[in-house]
Amino acid sequence: MDVTKKILVVDDEQKIVEIVCAYLEREGFRVIPAYDGESAIKAFRQEKPDLIVLDLMLPKLSGNDVCRIIRKESEVPIIMLTARDELTDKIVGLELGADDYLTKPFEGRELVARVKAILRRSGLKPSVPLVRCGEITVDAERRQVTIRDRVIELTTTEFEMLKLLAAHPGKVFSRAELLDRLQGDAYEGYERTIDSHIKNLRRKIEPDVDKPSYIHTIYGGGYKLELPG
Repeated sequence: MDVTKKILVVDDEQKIVEIVCAYLEREGFRVIPAYDGESAIKAFRQEKPDLIVLDLMLPKLSGNDVCRIIRKESEVPIIMLTARDELTDKIVGLELGADDYLTKPFEGRELVARVKAILRRSGLKPSVPLVRCGEITVDAERRQVTIRDRVIELTTTEFEMLKLLAAHPGKVFSRAELLDRLQGDAYEGYERTIDSHIKNLRRKIEPDVDKPSYIHTIYGGGYKLELPG
């Protein structure tokens, strides 16, 4: 793994930060610790990390607030940490733009695996550099999506999902299939988290999110991308 990769780790529990830092530094990452929401925003702007590990429950600014602020400025990958084992808490984080989540307590090796998987996806050399589907152009080489020459800012997960759907117009992908294709074997999560990423995608690419023109829900099946009729 590239030793220049910087990971911002944000948690108000010093012991957790120390453990996460130890695991990541052992893998060659440079780790920047922060212990509250305000310090996290400051470190993000100063250090420009390659990925952020962000606790949900923080003093001064919550993890959700931090995620919301960062998403206005950057598409840097974010892994949310939460002590709550409720799907709604995870869904809120994902809808704010987080790429992944882990529930406390978690194994340090699992966190490292998730970090590597997301960084690997964001740095992969594209097998198909350019995908065009109607007015949508997915430029994998530049990691850029345009619709009618308008650039659409997407997170790593949103980009990979749209690239997959656009490369197979009309093909229905189940939630389980999307999870497997996007996250890989290291990921164990709820299939419903895919719905959050789809919801975010629709907000960004659809003229009317209530009547999607591009991404269609196939009830009992999953999702597919179709050209507007």
